Amino acid sequence: MGSENQVKIRIDNLSLSFGGVKALIDISFDIKDNEILAIIGPNGAGKTCLLNCINGFYKPQKGEIYYEDQRITRIRPDKAAQLGLARTFQNIELYTGLNTLDNIMAARHVLMKQNFAGGALYFGWAHKEEIEHRKTVEDIIDFLEIEPIRKKVVGALPYGMRKRVELGRALALEPKVLLLDEPMAGMNLEEKEDIARFIIDIFEGQGDMYAETPVLRDGVSCIVLIEHDMGVVMDLADRIVVLDFGRKIAEGIPDEIRTNPQVISAYLGEGE
Repeated sequence: MGSENQVKIRIDNLSLSFGGVKALIDISFDIKDNEILAIIGPNGAGKTCLLNCINGFYKPQKGEIYYEDQRITRIRPDKAAQLGLARTFQNIELYTGLNTLDNIMAARHVLMKQNFAGGALYFGWAHKEEIEHRKTVEDIIDFLEIEPIRKKVVGALPYGMRKRVELGRALALEPKVLLLDEPMAGMNLEEKEDIARFIIDIFEGQGDMYAETPVLRDGVSCIVLIEHDMGVVMDLADRIVVLDFGRKIAEGIPDEIRTNPQVISAYLGEGE
């Protein structure tokens, strides 16, 4: 089987409820390698709940999630990060009192091999390891064009810049799967174009330009994108899954989704 057809994540009959509210109802689909998959739907359709189940923030009551044939249903979020599942959040989740560099550096802790004692003494291998991690962080800062804010406290940054920092922190985990929850929400047209460019460049990889930083050199070949801007979705996505009131109502390539009557109905608000 070619890598373009390889299933990265399999979601099988997933259901999630909060009391009497059914957030996800028997959701099943595959997330494949070498694709950008968009998940779309009206507000309250269950899109963020689905990402929260994939990386362990929510524990579904029914169904299973498999990552490269390994069952990860109800996995702890830190274990999901160690496996290579990284995400950004709909509401920005950064350390607002730290600067840009330290926020991105914080994501490298899951990749550090030195123990607490070695890190506290900070010599030998611990010192060498931190230098290597900082080189990766500086490459990510350069790639995302945020060098001017590298030492600025993120709580004081404009919204669009904070979104870039959060994307940088996700990249610092060196993910195999990148989960992006509305990375362009609240942005103007120019900011959206920048983020769209970064997503494409992350997906395709930058080759020798960042030869010593694998996540930038080789790219991230599996990206899951939640986005409300349909123009962005149609331009970026290889495949689209549509949710409405917790159910999957459609799945296919952009041209199929664009003309699907159920999708048009959901976005026009019929049945809300």
